[in-house]
Amino acid sequence: MLSALTPDRCALLLIDMQRDFCAPGGYADMAGLDIQRLRAPIAAQQALLAAARRSGLLVVHTREGHRPDLSDLPAWKRERAQRSGAPIGTPGPMGRLLIRGEPGHQLIDELAPVESEPVIDKPGYSAFAHTDLELLLANRGIRYLIITGVTTEVCVSSTLRAAVDLGYHCLTVSDACASPHPALHDAALAMIGVEGGIFGELCSSAELIERMESFP
Repeated sequence: MLSALTPDRCALLLIDMQRDFCAPGGYADMAGLDIQRLRAPIAAQQALLAAARRSGLLVVHTREGHRPDLSDLPAWKRERAQRSGAPIGTPGPMGRLLIRGEPGHQLIDELAPVESEPVIDKPGYSAFAHTDLELLLANRGIRYLIITGVTTEVCVSSTLRAAVDLGYHCLTVSDACASPHPALHDAALAMIGVEGGIFGELCSSAELIERMESFP
């Protein structure tokens, strides 16, 4: 798939690299997750982001979060978050957990978007569920998606599976994704390549950057 990539048909997705998942005092930290593992891919993502910008690729950032009145928070998700020890909407060091507009909901400084890069706010795990991402990609003629972010087994995997069902060619960057659970990270990546690439293909950030640098 690397050889088929062209800058006009390809987009880089940075999934949920926000303070609530990647900074002390955010939702993940309050839930007892290892945020150092979640921060591990930042350097690879920074290199990819720089290469994508140089190559003129569409870059899309996503953020998971909910309305301040929690009207878009399903009961099952509310209950699940309570069991995790970090109820959505409760106060934390960076404001209410996973609430739009709060400091914790913002993207981390290391991967801050530029003005031309869309930011998709999503209430669920897939970046396609209840958002305008599909419309945005269709209007740009995008058919290839480069997928990065956190967590590998939840929002990255959910977005990947939705994208494949919608007919996108997907390339997941193994060292630009992360999970607080190494076994789940490895399993989620392993599932991509079964049955001839049922969920697309895997590559490393170095391989992808080398391909980007060869774009005309």
